[in-house]
Amino acid sequence: MRDFLIIGGGVIGMMTALQLADAGQQVTLVDRGECGKEASWAGGGIVSPLYPWRYDTAVSQLSRWSEGVYPSLALRLLEETGIDPEYRQKGLLYLNVDDADKALQWARQLGKPLERVGADFVHAKEPGVAMADDSALWMPTLGSVRNPRLAKALKARLAAMSQVKMKEQCEVSGFIQQSGQVKGVETSQGPLTAERIIVCGGAWAAQLLSLLNVQLPVRPVKGQMIAYQAPKGLVQRVVLKDGRYIIPRADGLLLVGSTLEEVGFDKRTDEVALASLKQSAEAILPALATCPVAHQWAGLRPGSPTGLPFIGALPEWPNVFVNAGHYRNGLVLAPASTHLLVDQLLGREPLIDPAPYQLTPERLIHA
Repeated sequence: MRDFLIIGGGVIGMMTALQLADAGQQVTLVDRGECGKEASWAGGGIVSPLYPWRYDTAVSQLSRWSEGVYPSLALRLLEETGIDPEYRQKGLLYLNVDDADKALQWARQLGKPLERVGADFVHAKEPGVAMADDSALWMPTLGSVRNPRLAKALKARLAAMSQVKMKEQCEVSGFIQQSGQVKGVETSQGPLTAERIIVCGGAWAAQLLSLLNVQLPVRPVKGQMIAYQAPKGLVQRVVLKDGRYIIPRADGLLLVGSTLEEVGFDKRTDEVALASLKQSAEAILPALATCPVAHQWAGLRPGSPTGLPFIGALPEWPNVFVNAGHYRNGLVLAPASTHLLVDQLLGREPLIDPAPYQLTPERLIHA
């Protein structure tokens, strides 16, 4: 049995802690704020990349595995905590897809259900959706999860596990180094030591690793979203058009997202984004023009050069591991990317080939 220290209490950090604890390991999880309240809280919860056929095969491998895990994970957390992550598998309608032939070829290669459908089909599924042309794509197996509740359930489960210590409002200020090895971290609550340290800091991962003189090419990318309070059932499933989406929740809340903004660590919302998101939403579902916008918020994605996450040990610090850089797909890839890292941490046969995700010198730039 080893002891592990995880920096970052988002969904990636919490799922890592859960899997290590399930395997009988001792885990300390630290977060600079509250667990699950950054990108994990702010996202939409679609359990797939928006246009999965446009991604690297290595992203698709993680996505496909994770997609199969979410139904059982949601049921497990509901049973263990009483908190329902609201996993819904209602499918996704793609409108205005300009590379539909590529999408269909991708689906055939993977044996993934995806079909071209007409306006009558779309109207039967979602009567309120406005069609710009006569065809769309339909993926019946796609699901979504209510990510704030998923994070809340993960946190509650970890808090009940004797092998896990959770330290919130605990900011890491440096790494403790002795004889060329990392022994722990300095924090606002005092020093913490562990045999193995895992950086799951999301958009802040590069800042953390710079304390070890390692430059990780991960940057914050702001995304603003809004939510309409709409009548229940106004739309039943995820609808995607021109890169913007509507995600229904069980209580009638409809999430709309999202912007892509390179503005550093600025999480402020603004009227320009609000107007843009409203325009996109009402072009998909015209009835939203009469519904109030109940919320507007922003989160910071951990952007990486190609959207391919970094999963594995640092070359120069072999007991320091990283799971970061998932860009728009942190929630999507979380079950698989954390399982893959825990396989490495515990010396198990890896879920998939870990090579594409490793922190090689070619993918890392040392300061």
